[in-house]
Amino acid sequence: MVSIHQRIYRDIETRIMSGDWQPGQRIPVEHELAAEYRCSRMTVNKALSALAERGMIVRRRKAGSFVAAQQIDRTVMDIQDISTEAELAGYEHDYRMLMRRVERLDASDAVLLREPAGAEILRLQCLHLVDGKPNAIERRIIMLDAVPLARDETFASVPPAKWLLEQVPWSKARHIIRAVSADAATARLLETERGEACLTLIRQTWQNGGTVTYVEITHPGDRFQFAGDFQPAEKNASDHMVRRSAT
Repeated sequence: MVSIHQRIYRDIETRIMSGDWQPGQRIPVEHELAAEYRCSRMTVNKALSALAERGMIVRRRKAGSFVAAQQIDRTVMDIQDISTEAELAGYEHDYRMLMRRVERLDASDAVLLREPAGAEILRLQCLHLVDGKPNAIERRIIMLDAVPLARDETFASVPPAKWLLEQVPWSKARHIIRAVSADAATARLLETERGEACLTLIRQTWQNGGTVTYVEITHPGDRFQFAGDFQPAEKNASDHMVRRSAT
């Protein structure tokens, strides 16, 4: 279960990362957020304090909270699947399908994806291994109206990300990178300790305004890092995911 202050934190984070709220924009004050989420101002304050500590908002006494200025205009990340990243780095990749089922998009996921509740989706969960060691948990939603071929695809021979890149063109993508602590289920699958630091890449891709897929990929913090190369004269940057080590 996600606590109310975590939900407030994630909702504000998403609005900032998506560009809905621009740098310098004043965000709703505490009592407005408390009314919106039907919680105490103390709960709202906890979420805002966490966002301020992360550097996403600036809190000014008597003036309110504002979206912090961006340090980099935009980070563009190539969409590549984990198997390709591992192979390019010279490592062996394998994966296990842990869960695959067709279902209807529930209300909470519909709000998250901004898609209609009740739409048919394919929900997947995979465990990726690099050189035989767990490297990532992939939790994915595929919209079946956008990708009808996925309904009968078992992904027995090709991982979902690679299959999607080969089958479906995308016109827009959004990335969010978040630091998280491993819960009991995550720690068990990744063979780490509960509470250990992990990195989660959240990615949503669209085609002609409709969602193709939404995925959350969680890596152990001591086995993975994100890195990017930038040049001052360029507006665009080419980012890549770099696996730190096999152990």
